[in-house]
Amino acid sequence: MAPMSPTYDRLEAGRPPLKPRRRFAWRKFALGAGVFLLLVWLFVPRHTSPESPPYEMEDTGTPKLPEVVEKPPLRTPSKTPDSPPPPPNHADEDIRHPDSFESDADPSKTTHCTKPHSSAKRLVEYGLMLDAGSTGSRIHIYKFNNCGPQPAYEYEVFKMTEPGLSSFAGNPAKAATSLDVLLDEAMRVVPQALRKCTPVAVKATAGLRLLPGSQSADILEAVATHLRDSYPFALPTNETDAVGIMGGADEGVFAWVTANYLLATVRADTPPKTPTYAVLDLGGGSTQIVFEPLDGAPLHEGEHKYDLDFGGKKRVLYQHSYLGYGLMSTRSNVHRLVEFMAPPDAPVNNVCLAQGTQAGVEITEKNGDKRTVAMTGGDVGSFTGCSRVVSLVLSKDAVCAMRPCAFGGVYQPALSEVFPAKGGRVLLLSYFYDRVAPLMPEPQGDLPLTTTVATIADLAKAVCAGRDVWLERWGKQTKVISALEKEPQWCLDLTFMYELLRTGYEFDGDREVTYGKQIAKTELGWCLGAGIKLVGGVDVQCRV
Repeated sequence: MAPMSPTYDRLEAGRPPLKPRRRFAWRKFALGAGVFLLLVWLFVPRHTSPESPPYEMEDTGTPKLPEVVEKPPLRTPSKTPDSPPPPPNHADEDIRHPDSFESDADPSKTTHCTKPHSSAKRLVEYGLMLDAGSTGSRIHIYKFNNCGPQPAYEYEVFKMTEPGLSSFAGNPAKAATSLDVLLDEAMRVVPQALRKCTPVAVKATAGLRLLPGSQSADILEAVATHLRDSYPFALPTNETDAVGIMGGADEGVFAWVTANYLLATVRADTPPKTPTYAVLDLGGGSTQIVFEPLDGAPLHEGEHKYDLDFGGKKRVLYQHSYLGYGLMSTRSNVHRLVEFMAPPDAPVNNVCLAQGTQAGVEITEKNGDKRTVAMTGGDVGSFTGCSRVVSLVLSKDAVCAMRPCAFGGVYQPALSEVFPAKGGRVLLLSYFYDRVAPLMPEPQGDLPLTTTVATIADLAKAVCAGRDVWLERWGKQTKVISALEKEPQWCLDLTFMYELLRTGYEFDGDREVTYGKQIAKTELGWCLGAGIKLVGGVDVQCRV
């Protein structure tokens, strides 16, 4: 392309043109006409074809697609070299590819490619993961495509039912059929031609672990038989993997994989040295903590050390599952201790119930028997008093054989050293979200719900103080007031969460924590991580 004339450069810079010599007046005329035509071409609106919608351009010159708002999204507020990157913007994917079963025109195909990466693989695969928790059972129906060398996740269909399998202790046949409402949903979603090759697994967690004798084994055997006899889905050849109790280590690690996969910090195309999120999951019967020490900080050898090969990279994680420290188990332990300390033949005043409330609390004995005890918060319910009781239950002073310890005598390296706030982000799942989110203002825009650890203590103080304080703080939010009235143990729940984070794990009070329930319309927890392993496994054979 020929260089522009000095006169053109001066015009573009806003300066007057050079005075030409008279004998070149025709050049001045030609240049002026050319500039005029150029300005007309640049600034007069032109017709845009319907097939090419006009995109708004940002300063970077990158097309800005129409926003797609996912509820609830989970994105980090900002990206710095010391923090994990925000999850990928799925707006372009939402436009080009279905992100839900309802928007999928043909669930037996994929819009990502027309043929699988390997001829040995089907173009589309589904995986069924049933989470048999302590309070309910849930099915996660995952769609994957094999456009690449590893199954790529597309979307999830989720459904749950209550109560959990452990509620059917002594009646294994009824426990098995309680899953029918979930398996029937899988029959609706998975195309008929793919059902016989769709693997299914049932993983029980803390609820069944706590059942005495052979009760849990009897339930699991009945579930496996029911799956084989009544449904067409494929069970892994190793039936222990198909229907069984998930180990606490796997539960925590798979929850970590799920969250970090959806946040794009552990995928095959994730940039090297991308920091990952610590994931803390609080269920009904157990709680887990999993994190990857920053900068390769070393760990002592032991069961807490988990070697993970995922996304083409080998990682060393710290993990521990605290059985008996889930929310419902802790409630029972606290109430048992309160009852023990109460004077005989007197009403049981409970500092962990909100002031002015009363409740019939269920206590589960160590042999599995349950009983209900009438307790009242009266004028004694308080965050301070409840904290003392919860601290006793946490056993912070237990013998520590391998130092340092978190609580219950369990080794855990100091988070301030191996997972500091600078670079280490924390994601709280399950009951953490369920108890805190309703009491907080809705996050602005697409930012996730994020607070400090100390904020949980502030909420607990207000909840434990009783109705007058509720009205003062949440008076216009009738749903919040109604929820607190129905659940006086919310005081205990929040107090336990704070003590677990602050005293148990020793997070600083000003440490920021993010709460999550879904990312990109996918439920958080261990199931997607286990589902990726299930579909990518080699021990699944299609049924005849």
